Amino acid sequence: MRVVLAEVRGFCAGVQRAIDIVEVALEKFGSPIYVRHEIVHNRHVVDRLRAKGVRFVEELSEVPAGSVTIFSAHGVSPSVADEAEERGHQVIDATCPLVLRVHNDGGYYAAQGREVILIGHAGHPEVEGTMGWLKGAGRLVSTVNDVDLLEVADPDRLAYVTQTTLSVDDTRVIIEALRRRFPSIIGPDTKEICYATQNRQQAVAELAEQVDLVLVVGAKNSSNSNRLCEIPLARGVPTYLVEEPAALRPEWLEGVETVGVTAGASAPEDLVQGLIEALRSHGATEVTTLPGVPEDLHFKLPPQLLS
Repeated sequence: MRVVLAEVRGFCAGVQRAIDIVEVALEKFGSPIYVRHEIVHNRHVVDRLRAKGVRFVEELSEVPAGSVTIFSAHGVSPSVADEAEERGHQVIDATCPLVLRVHNDGGYYAAQGREVILIGHAGHPEVEGTMGWLKGAGRLVSTVNDVDLLEVADPDRLAYVTQTTLSVDDTRVIIEALRRRFPSIIGPDTKEICYATQNRQQAVAELAEQVDLVLVVGAKNSSNSNRLCEIPLARGVPTYLVEEPAALRPEWLEGVETVGVTAGASAPEDLVQGLIEALRSHGATEVTTLPGVPEDLHFKLPPQLLS
């Protein structure tokens, strides 16, 4: 059995920055450090940080007044930031800069008096944060059917933005449906789907053309990991989301000659390597890497961690 690795996989610049922020904050301020929501959607990353003294909370009411509080990579609404200020927290914002761009775009459109359509998944932390920046002018759509059912105040005063971790193909179809129904709507093509999401989706699409089975290392609550699974499945290639090497099931490998492996943007590389070792124990004798787009982007840490 042969294993083919996607070159473009695993941590993106936004995820790496968020993890670095937490670790540097621990060094500078000591524990406990509080993080609102999971810093990134990966249980292994969260558990490792928790073991170092990080406390993860869902509500700021769980955080003692004046504590160092970090906002996760997914971003928060202005109301959350205001609450943190009212409670006297020392806030460090780990929101991915590409998510911040969506916030800025959405806020700009809303300030123009436009109703803003957010293409995204209900309940996702990034969507909840972005909706807060739309100043009550936001409407959420997840499918073309949602577009068909939209009722808007003024079809000539519309804009749209997108969640950064969506399927590029699915989002393009929704944008096309919005433009057909509302010709005056403005917004970016699929540019707000981040570079890392697009690179990983392109890589797994190419991987699916060469293998009998695809394994995606990632968490069940990771939007971008789930999108990586959908792409090979849409091409008829059996695909499974693997949260950790121990989750590999031997029956998946029956009759398989070539296995493709990739990882979501919040999945650490050691889990990928652990999965490869598990595949070796089931007969994998060769591991090759599919060439991909090199990623060398790095985001700076917040100013309060640089001094």
